[in-house]
Amino acid sequence: MNGYAQDKDTYLKRMRRIEGQVRGIAKMIEDDKYCIDVLTQVSAATRALEAVALGLLDEHLKHCVTEAVAQGGPVAEKKIAEASAAVARLVKS
Repeated sequence: MNGYAQDKDTYLKRMRRIEGQVRGIAKMIEDDKYCIDVLTQVSAATRALEAVALGLLDEHLKHCVTEAVAQGGPVAEKKIAEASAAVARLVKS
């Protein structure tokens, strides 16, 4: 079971909202809206995606990594390495 399983519906709802936001940005571009207004919406969509990513990372740490650490050994090392790589990807973006 994934760490976010209990909040799956919430994450799906947020993703649908972000999907609508991105469609709205595409429509703004089609309609030749002012650049700064488009950029403002892109920034908002980016922040929304980052919030989802941070939530998923938090769930992963609380559930998957915690369980792996309790087991110890190579499984724990692998989960910690995965989490570190995920954090590095988020920091780079």
